[in-house]
Amino acid sequence: MLSVLRNPTYRRLFGAQVVALTGTGLATVALSLLAYDLAGANAAAVLGTALAIKMAAYVVLAPVVAALADRVPRRTLLVSMDLARAAVVLALPFVDRIWQVYVLILLLQAASAAFTPAFQATVPRVLPEERDYTEALSLARLAYDLESLASPVLAAALLTVVPYAWLFTGTAAGFLISALLVHSTPLPPNDEPNDEPDDEPDDEPNDEPDAEPARRRAPSDANRAPAPRPYSRALAGMRLLLGAPALRGLLALDLAVAAAGAVVLVGTVVLVRDVLGRPVGDVPLALGAYGAGSMAVALLLPRVLERCDDRTVMLRAALVLPGATALLAAGLAAGPGAWAWPGLLLLWLVAGAAGSAVLTPAGRVVRRAVRTAELPAAFAARFSLSHACWLLTYPLAGLLFTAAGPAVAAAVLAAVALAGAAGAARLWPAPPGARAPAVTRPDAQRGNRISRPSRTTSRP
Repeated sequence: MLSVLRNPTYRRLFGAQVVALTGTGLATVALSLLAYDLAGANAAAVLGTALAIKMAAYVVLAPVVAALADRVPRRTLLVSMDLARAAVVLALPFVDRIWQVYVLILLLQAASAAFTPAFQATVPRVLPEERDYTEALSLARLAYDLESLASPVLAAALLTVVPYAWLFTGTAAGFLISALLVHSTPLPPNDEPNDEPDDEPDDEPNDEPDAEPARRRAPSDANRAPAPRPYSRALAGMRLLLGAPALRGLLALDLAVAAAGAVVLVGTVVLVRDVLGRPVGDVPLALGAYGAGSMAVALLLPRVLERCDDRTVMLRAALVLPGATALLAAGLAAGPGAWAWPGLLLLWLVAGAAGSAVLTPAGRVVRRAVRTAELPAAFAARFSLSHACWLLTYPLAGLLFTAAGPAVAAAVLAAVALAGAAGAARLWPAPPGARAPAVTRPDAQRGNRISRPSRTTSRP
């Protein structure tokens, strides 16, 4: 997996991603504590609304930005968005009104909605080889897990010597370092590799030997076809996702992960500070337990997937999510005791592990279900629709924690997670025949696609 880091361009980009995500993890902890300072027992409602604004920015703005990003030099866009995010984060410690938090979060996530799709579109241009790109996807998942694990631990250490407001400074430093790394990295031009018309028959793989020369023959700006409307690519991708049973199952799995994850990310500060009466430094420790479970599974999963198919692993893990959340509801209803703090850490560890087991193989399922030329549209659509699930569960968790209490909130969201897991099992039927391990070469699986829509609806 680490061999891809021999590419100097990708190595710098990956470094930029890691430091930016570490800073983002610090901001997550600091934002929880800021919400608690401003709203007290209503912190869950404030945090749920702030995180819902984040998801709304991703769902609404990301498709627009993805369509318009090619009109701006890639490096200029990435550096500008890093600088914008740093400026917004530095303003957060000075707010004294809840509405100010919402405005700054909207600005911060608007910049992230511009940065993330542009960054994701850059990596396959830097790593045109399929195997290198697959390794980069695995490293990206580990980077996100590192954010969930290392950032809370770092935050806990910093909180022993500095106030939580200084965590926002660490976030800004991460964005600035990311901007410097991207600025010093030569990036490929914005021409998309799939701009050429796709005249291949459906039963042929898209990655013929002359694919790379075709990329070099990208049309000039003068002859390029007009850019698609901002949402056309997203709509085409949504048709892809709704047309394949496996991809419809993924959407239900996303709902299960979002329901359990919302309990963790919205409710942790209330559970630790109010219900258990723990010190402020225990908030990042609890979030770190969630990240530790996620990262452990991300490291172990490649070997597991050599023996089990993706569907089996993902559905079984999805059923763990409502179980862990229901156990939390039962424990809260019984009342906290000496077991409450270690029990919470264990539940968060299990929830993180199960969520990672669902999310990590998802890219493999998408790649197997659609043609190579359709992958950008499919991934963009899943990015928006998966965040739409979080857009639903974040405010629901905030409202329930505030109005009905943590036990009711955990019980309701456990039911939502169970509905998602059960829906995935129904929408994604087991393929007939034996359970064969997943093959990692996409072009070796073209004859075993689960389903796909017709070509007439797949192009943006």
